[in-house]
Amino acid sequence: MNLFTNTETITQGELNNALWSAADSSRTSLDAGVYKDYVLAMLFFKYLSDLSVEQEKRLTEKYGEDKERIKRKMKMERFYIPKDQRFAEVYKQREEDTLGQTINQALEAIEEQNRDKLEGIFRNIDFNSEAVLGRAQQRNKMLRDLLSDFHKLDLTRTNQDILGNAYMYLIERFGSEAGKKSGEFYTPRQISRLLAKLSQPEPGDRICDPACGSGSLLLLAGEEVKKQGSDNFALYGQESTGTTYQLCRMNMFLHGMDSARVEWGDTLNHPQLLEHDHLMRFDTQVANPPFSLKKWGADNAEGDQWRRFDRGIPPKDKGDYAFILHMLATAQPKSGRVAVIVPHGVLFRGGAEGKIRQSLLEDNLIDAVIGLPAGLFQTTGIPVAILILDRGREAGGAKADQKQVLFVEASKEFTPGKAQNSLDNPHIEKIYSTYAERKEIEKFSRLVGPEEIKENDYNLNITRYVDTFKEEESVDIAANLQALRELEPKLKELERQMQEHLQKLNLEESA
Repeated sequence: MNLFTNTETITQGELNNALWSAADSSRTSLDAGVYKDYVLAMLFFKYLSDLSVEQEKRLTEKYGEDKERIKRKMKMERFYIPKDQRFAEVYKQREEDTLGQTINQALEAIEEQNRDKLEGIFRNIDFNSEAVLGRAQQRNKMLRDLLSDFHKLDLTRTNQDILGNAYMYLIERFGSEAGKKSGEFYTPRQISRLLAKLSQPEPGDRICDPACGSGSLLLLAGEEVKKQGSDNFALYGQESTGTTYQLCRMNMFLHGMDSARVEWGDTLNHPQLLEHDHLMRFDTQVANPPFSLKKWGADNAEGDQWRRFDRGIPPKDKGDYAFILHMLATAQPKSGRVAVIVPHGVLFRGGAEGKIRQSLLEDNLIDAVIGLPAGLFQTTGIPVAILILDRGREAGGAKADQKQVLFVEASKEFTPGKAQNSLDNPHIEKIYSTYAERKEIEKFSRLVGPEEIKENDYNLNITRYVDTFKEEESVDIAANLQALRELEPKLKELERQMQEHLQKLNLEESA
């Protein structure tokens, strides 16, 4: 099957392979973390153009040559892309020396025509940047190759889910290549999938990720609602890095989540998800915030207008609890749920963090602590944990009588890899079913009451509560000695036979 010329529907695997081939074949010396921005922007440009061609054809059949009406209808449906600024027109100019400028102008025109949805979406990427892409000859060659490879793809020959999944596949591949630099935009898919399941979003939920990166974790949380047969949910996110924020917006559109609200800014110092001059409240929150973020804004925390840090101000050089407290403050009272990935230090460090942890436990907000294996992230080799907080457990909530904390020691649940360990479906299902059913499994999970946690000075180190020690098999010394005594005559006989063979060989050699 020729992917690029026939009219059959493109499968997920075919589209993934074709997109990565297009991206990789145009690659120059650019770092993967930088190059991804250009490839993903080019994919979004091609998607908008192909979508507009299809829309215009369908609407022309209905309304004839009434161009203004067709333009209005296209904007109402989704987007309007001027014909002379579409991908195909830019492709025709690929041999021009001003190719980078031509692409920039096309993207600016697209933003201008779709301000309500796309304003600023290409703002942080410059296809004519000498500083990033090199001098004109090198820059133009890369752009020509990229345009030529994407020109072969007809992105209308697939459905929204496959296209969206392909975008996340590219992010994953670039994340894998970017290594330690991938942390700001990428969480390994299987970890995101586990976190999304553990958050247990329901139809009607507002779902938020306050450190949303490129948005894949947020989308997977939405998928958990879709699995329940409902499209009734809303997605919200905030991201501090400009280029990553724009990737997230593209990701939402490519998944058909046009109504998702994603904001740009520092969540801890300048939260943007506001409603009636107050922090928005969410039913479900998921996040993989940066581990132990330094200079997170502790100097301003005491006077925080949103009073997120009333339980205590986290250390200046460790922002883990700052994110946790923000998520808790923006969770719906008496029902909101939080599932967040944290370094293990969050579970046992003392000082200000110890006091915050004690406050959370005394208010019965911590629902579960789940330890994951080491080596799951390319950004760090340390083991991490998932902390689940549930405001349904606070006074007046539906789960206020649920006092025990579930500890899950899942550090052995992984498939080893050369550069990176991974969670596979059986590992995910085991961890999730243990949590969902609150099961106690010997040497794996245990429900622990508040008294025992208090006795341990509010330390949540998992191995304090889940005994993973394996006794060695006992050795029957008497039986082993008897076996040796029985073998001794046989060994002597073998030695005698060996001596006879050696003597025979010596005689033959001397003869």
